[in-house]
Amino acid sequence: MTFRLTLVAAGRSSARLGERFGDDRPLDPEGRLAAERAAPGLLPLAAAELRYCSPSTRSRETGDALGFTPLVQLALRDCDMGRWAGRSLADVMAREPTAVDAWLGDPRSAPHGGESLHAFIRRIGGWLDTRPAEDHAKMVAIADPGVVRAALMYAIKAPPHCYWNIDIRPLSTVTLTGRPGEWRLRVDGV
Repeated sequence: MTFRLTLVAAGRSSARLGERFGDDRPLDPEGRLAAERAAPGLLPLAAAELRYCSPSTRSRETGDALGFTPLVQLALRDCDMGRWAGRSLADVMAREPTAVDAWLGDPRSAPHGGESLHAFIRRIGGWLDTRPAEDHAKMVAIADPGVVRAALMYAIKAPPHCYWNIDIRPLSTVTLTGRPGEWRLRVDGV
């Protein structure tokens, strides 16, 4: 059984410098407008048999703005950042520079008391590998950029430290095809 899963990065909820760990803010005005403008181009994805989204506010609002009416999947939540949740990287660096260095340098470390990068990628991979096995099924999932990165890392079996080398822009899409444990990354072009 093979299927296709298109991942759509949630719209913008804050300016890049305003981002915070575990941020659950709604789409900002620019993010909402961008999602509404992207909707016609992403409309074919609304025909997917299964439509999912992360539980974050911005993922749910992106799904609604695109007209997907997605089913919330708790397993697609962003990485649990423990006591760093709600804080900016600059703030955490100022207070806990050694902990940030450990977190960035070791995918198995979780100095914040939450989820390690390794555990996060495995959790998202577990979700991927438990999708319904209907042959040629089409699915779409709107998720926070970190979730999309984790899914890509798992799908291509890249080492966890490569997670930091992938930039996911709001409303960007990427497609995975295959079946549990045998994923392929498809890059669409003109």
